[in-house]
Amino acid sequence: MERNQPAMTNAAVHDGADLGDPHIYQTADRYRMWERLVAQDRAVWSSPGSSPGGFWSVFSHQACSELLAPSAPFTSEYGMMIGFDRHRPDKAGGTMLVASEGSRHTQLRRLIAPFLSRTSAQSLASFVDREVTEILAHLRDGESPAGRDIAAHVGSRLPAAVVCELLGIPASDRDLVVGLTNHAFGGKEPAFADMEPSEAHTQILGYFLDVILQRRDDPGTDLVTALLTEGSLDDREILINCDNVLIGGNETTRHAVTGCFHALAENPALLPALRSDPALIPVAVEEILRWVSPAMHVLRVSTRPVVVAGQDVDEGVAVVAWLPAANRDPAVFPRPHELRLDRRPNRHLAFGHGLHHCLGAALARAELTALLGALAHRLTGVELADRPQWMSVNQVQGYRSLPVVLHWR
Repeated sequence: MERNQPAMTNAAVHDGADLGDPHIYQTADRYRMWERLVAQDRAVWSSPGSSPGGFWSVFSHQACSELLAPSAPFTSEYGMMIGFDRHRPDKAGGTMLVASEGSRHTQLRRLIAPFLSRTSAQSLASFVDREVTEILAHLRDGESPAGRDIAAHVGSRLPAAVVCELLGIPASDRDLVVGLTNHAFGGKEPAFADMEPSEAHTQILGYFLDVILQRRDDPGTDLVTALLTEGSLDDREILINCDNVLIGGNETTRHAVTGCFHALAENPALLPALRSDPALIPVAVEEILRWVSPAMHVLRVSTRPVVVAGQDVDEGVAVVAWLPAANRDPAVFPRPHELRLDRRPNRHLAFGHGLHHCLGAALARAELTALLGALAHRLTGVELADRPQWMSVNQVQGYRSLPVVLHWR
């Protein structure tokens, strides 16, 4: 169903090339690169550059699944993104949910999971529906004949509203925390050049320190209060995990939200199909998640010598799974570049795999389900006003801009 896919060159990638270079992912050429690397199904070495110690990469669905499997001899405690390794670990390792293992991970998961669960998503259903209604009303009122940039004006609003609600952040502070999140993941993006990611994280931590002080005097029903009440976490641990939930709940889902509009524009038959049969909306959500794959990569460090995609890897070496590549592996997803509503089962890795499978998956699905339902009800079509522009980052497959013209019912 996909059309107007930009032409892609067959750029050479060789062992030693730095696959962490964010500029590689600024064009749609990355799909051709990933297609070839998936077909080769081997580990590729990236020399020191974006990561001081270098790293191995895997791309096929099988190789990525094996790397992230619960029984695999790898750890996230040194960090989960390119740039971290055993010799240069993430300072939040062993403290932050996504960078912890064993009993510590179990404890943090027990505390945080209820706020991100399917039950939580169901309890937030009315809130999400109201937010979607407001977003679409704002979008329609502000639309010009040239269209609107969904990435700039829409993508972040829904996930930001939901994650702020969970953390007890008032609506008046949403723009502040979204802006800091943008800078925390902004990489080399010109729009965010006025603040380094480290400074953004520092400001986020400072913001949540104030929130902690407020909750001590005036407890609520939010996640910050729950972490304080449990009693075993110090302020630093609470701060780091609030930072994790804020960024994790906003940064990837915002690009999935933008991706819904992109998918509708590239696949004109999708909108009427969802309108005529709303039961297809959950199917469409899974397929859009696979097609968009907003989380770009996850990193693990080997805990013993191991063979990865046919490559001998020593203990203490970083290995990266490229999730968008795995999600377009033709061995698992026939005609992978197409968005299809008959793709069942859909074993995509958009939320990762194994023990660190994204805790916010149910919330993200609920947000996208509500959005697609509202779009199917209110729109007759979506057109691209210009080609999408992609962010120059390696952490997320992010939209810099997505100008569209919306046709309202």
